[in-house]
Amino acid sequence: MAPQISPSILSADFARLAEEAKAVEGADWLHVDVMDNHFVPNLTLGVPVVESLARATDTPLDCHLMIEAPDRWAPQYVEAGAGSVTFHVEAATAPVRLAREIRAKGARASMALRPATPVEPYEDLLPELDMLLIMTVEPGFGGQAFLDIMLPKIRRTRELISKHGLELWLQVDGGVSASTIERCADAGADVFVAGSAVYGASDPAEAVRALRAQAEAATGKASWLPDH
Repeated sequence: MAPQISPSILSADFARLAEEAKAVEGADWLHVDVMDNHFVPNLTLGVPVVESLARATDTPLDCHLMIEAPDRWAPQYVEAGAGSVTFHVEAATAPVRLAREIRAKGARASMALRPATPVEPYEDLLPELDMLLIMTVEPGFGGQAFLDIMLPKIRRTRELISKHGLELWLQVDGGVSASTIERCADAGADVFVAGSAVYGASDPAEAVRALRAQAEAATGKASWLPDH
């Protein structure tokens, strides 16, 4: 799969969200961080804002739920217009059931892992998912520095995906920029969330194109590809 870029509106101007969404309409996804000030120490936005964003842009919404009780709330984000909904396995009560419900409602089901959460215990769950998100910072705030110690975890996850022959997207979120995206792609990631690297640029659309080009170049040389 070709690398995909998902700009994070956490780094956008919240007073101009519709305009900020349009500024990156060449992106593959628009990443929407939903935080509840319980699962993570920050409070952002919820269902009404997602509904408004879905009407304001043609870019599909990639909703990342950093919230407690995702089993209860995640389906509402599909109904609000999200094309992909990510829940944290640390907060989910029944992750398989939740993934199936998200899919049944018509969205892609994704599961996120905090930096300290190992992927191996969830190997059997991978076929139930459309995407797995490896957090490369502690969730809760934008603008954090990329954690290089997550690269081996990305590689191990890619190995598990290949082992089972899955068409599972592998997303990374946290500190992704021009200086880190190639390392992520080389390790096995193929969906990249970028916040300040996009919205902190003078031309967000050009930043998306540049990041995609870097990811494509690194992926083309990556050892995890089947023909390498």
